[in-house]
Amino acid sequence: MIIIQEQNYGNNKKPNQPKELLNELIRFPQVRLIGPEGEQLGVMSSREAQLKANNYNLDLYCVAPTANPPVCKILNYGKYRYEQQKKAKENRKNQTKIEVKEIQLTPQIGMHDLETKARAATKFLSEGNKIKVGVRYRGRQMTHLEVGEETLNKFIELLGELAVIEKPAAMEGRWLLAVLAPKKK
Repeated sequence: MIIIQEQNYGNNKKPNQPKELLNELIRFPQVRLIGPEGEQLGVMSSREAQLKANNYNLDLYCVAPTANPPVCKILNYGKYRYEQQKKAKENRKNQTKIEVKEIQLTPQIGMHDLETKARAATKFLSEGNKIKVGVRYRGRQMTHLEVGEETLNKFIELLGELAVIEKPAAMEGRWLLAVLAPKKK
């Protein structure tokens, strides 16, 4: 007797496992059936449900496999899937991704440079992005933390009513960091 073993070289995937229960893949003893117009057709065997779907020339789709008994619906699966993909695409289109933009300052920054950075921050806020403002201390600047705090407060004042402080200023190593978010309209 010869035993032949089939080797699976690194491919642990099961071949073509369907994600959705459709037509003959529905093997529950009893199912609750919903007709093509949304009417309740009652509880019956999955074989009877499949025959009814065939009479309508439509597909039998399991809507709620975890229900007791599982709920199946008679529908055109191709059209149903197309509608689902269309809804998902619309939802992705309507999503807005909020980015966190970073602006770096120094304690001795000049007023003109501060105003320039504030204009850039205004642009970021108007696009709906959050801003992480950091004041970096170097060397002996660490002995005068209040200078950096004043610079950060001036920067926040320049933004005025456009921004709201999401995370107040806090020291993280040699950085004084604060997070600002756009005000809700």
